[in-house]
Amino acid sequence: MSVVEFGGSGPGILLLHGLMSRASTWWTVAQWLKPHGRVVGLDARGHGRNPRRGPFRTEDFVADAASAIERLDLGPAVVVGHSMGGLHAWALAALRPDLVRGVVAEDVVPDNRGRSVDEWRWYFEAWPAPFRSLAHVRTVVDVPRVEELFEERADGWHLIAELDDLYEIAAEWGERSYWDFVDAIRCPLLVVEAGRGALPAGQMAEVVRRCAARGLTAHHVVVPESGHVVHDEAPEVYRGAVEAFLSGSIPPV
Repeated sequence: MSVVEFGGSGPGILLLHGLMSRASTWWTVAQWLKPHGRVVGLDARGHGRNPRRGPFRTEDFVADAASAIERLDLGPAVVVGHSMGGLHAWALAALRPDLVRGVVAEDVVPDNRGRSVDEWRWYFEAWPAPFRSLAHVRTVVDVPRVEELFEERADGWHLIAELDDLYEIAAEWGERSYWDFVDAIRCPLLVVEAGRGALPAGQMAEVVRRCAARGLTAHHVVVPESGHVVHDEAPEVYRGAVEAFLSGSIPPV
């Protein structure tokens, strides 16, 4: 298990990053989350400094998150996830409701069936191998905090995650619906949607509608100006939504 202890005390807050990312990219978010509890970020298997490579089923990631909550005595925790991490947060809340007291899911949908990694594999295969410097990385890879996703080796700069692992992880999403997890959630939920994201329309609103229909506290916030990584591209809007959710929707431990 590879975690980042960001600080804070009290109720646990577990941060789950997206595909290709790592726990340390949550640093800025973690600073304003610390007054709300003990903030811990988890490197997913195949990412960051986590030595575990596979298997990569959603349930394997969920088991890792559950183990982190139990071993670090974080539960019941608020689980905050971006993209892949948001999917794993939904699944964790569904499969281990005893460990989760609230979920924040950022720009993720439960059904990507029919989509293939081949739609974006070409982009990664066009990268130079290796990059010559971090400046070189930044001219090609346009994602927030990109410098944290690469490491310097003897021959240059490489993505920390293995591309074959990323392809395997994402391939499952094109073959499987996750509505059953959404329908099993029993805790308060906030869904933050990127207005300039590229995910199928309407699904995030439907997640909240289904949860609210079961009597759950469920909120849907759309951020029109933001791309996929809302917590970095529209940080003040994201912070306002999350802090309001934590203050008004999550029962105290």
